[in-house]
Amino acid sequence: MPEDPRSSTPAPDAAPDDRGDAGHDFDRNRIIKTVALGAAAVLAVVLLVFAFTAPHPSSGVATDRLGPAPGEQVEEYLNQARASLDGTDTDLHWALVSFTEYLTPQQIPAAADGLRVAGVIQHVPIDRVQTPVITVATPAGEEPAVKSAEAAAGLLAAQEFHDERSAEIARVVESRLRAGCACTAGLVVRGTLPQLRALAAQPGVRAVQALPADALAGRFAVSPLLPGTIGTITPTPDDGPVPAE
Repeated sequence: MPEDPRSSTPAPDAAPDDRGDAGHDFDRNRIIKTVALGAAAVLAVVLLVFAFTAPHPSSGVATDRLGPAPGEQVEEYLNQARASLDGTDTDLHWALVSFTEYLTPQQIPAAADGLRVAGVIQHVPIDRVQTPVITVATPAGEEPAVKSAEAAAGLLAAQEFHDERSAEIARVVESRLRAGCACTAGLVVRGTLPQLRALAAQPGVRAVQALPADALAGRFAVSPLLPGTIGTITPTPDDGPVPAE
């Protein structure tokens, strides 16, 4: 499966011959960013894949997590998510929204219920096939969220795969994302506790889990609760045939 891209920016005056490994990383990420821009050119923004999935070392909050952990019982996670919305503060919180069913890109704005969408989690479900979970960071506004599937497809297309099965899976996933499939598994949003509690009560919302108000963007992990997942959080079986399309 593809590795998580990372973004890195060299010093403005760094000479090409002196960049070393950092220079190669920059070249790779510049290509990835170009693909994202192509997927949403009218927005003139860069959409980043896996932006919330790997926290960076820092002196701030760095151990927070949204979503269930491997081996955790789904019911236990749902209880924890409900408890995370308790409180009376009016600060803004990062939160993970999980749905009962996958959404199409056009359904995202209504599903967010007016809250700022900071990340869209795209996952193409295929029976007994492990497909990538792609979190696309989105700027403010409805259009970037709606175009997140196209951005995810472009970022996936930029990856290299070293075995035939992974390449076949990526091809099918990219094709379905570009076709506007119902593949949105969750959202990362920003809102107050009252707003998040109201969102949790909306039809089709399975859970809303909030982080403490001092959690910092880019310094928490996201592991979505995929629609239909029950029992214990375990890896998807990967012994089924990869469909042609």
